[in-house]
Order: sequence, then C-alpha cells, then structure tokens
Amino acid sequence: MAQAMRRQSSISLFATDGKPHPLQDALLAVTLILGAVAFVTAFFHNLHLLSSWTGLIGILTGAYGQFISVTTRERFALIVGLGASAIGFFLGMAHGGLFGGVLG
Repeated sequence: MAQAMRRQSSISLFATDGKPHPLQDALLAVTLILGAVAFVTAFFHNLHLLSSWTGLIGILTGAYGQFISVTTRERFALIVGLGASAIGFFLGMAHGGLFGGVLG
C-alpha cells in the first residue's frame, strides 16, 4: 500500500509551523525573564520597586507577544511569563508600589 511519506521537520522549541519567528521568540524570552525576576523579587519586601517595574514591563511585553503570536507553543510560554509577571507586579504593588518611598 503506497502512502505519502511526510518528512518530519526539525523539532523546534518555539516554532511549530517550520517558519522562523524572531520577534515573537524575542518577546517570549523577554517576558519569561522579566516574569522570573518579578516573581522571585516579589518575595522580598525591600525589592518592591524591582518586582513592580519588571512585572509591569513583563505584562506589557507579554500582552503584545500574545497579540502577535503565531503558534500554540509561543502562546503557552507567554501565558506562563505573563502569570509570573502579574504575580510579581501585584505583590510588588502590595509591598510599596512603583514609586513607594522614592517620591514624597
């Protein structure tokens, strides 16, 4: 029985359609890094400036990344980064906010 053989494309971490997505991959990496920094620093009360600002920037880059994302893998990793950024942002806001102790 003759069947069409589909050549298995190279397995990529980010692009599942076989095409390069450099902008989406860069936004994904930035969102994950900012989310990790915001999440870790949110557990230290005196680092609220760092956690709130990195969380806010991570939320913005993740939202834009979601807007222009092409593949499901990109969207999944962006949601993970967005969640970590949001947790860091909200805990940073609870500990003092974006300008807590600097202005005033």
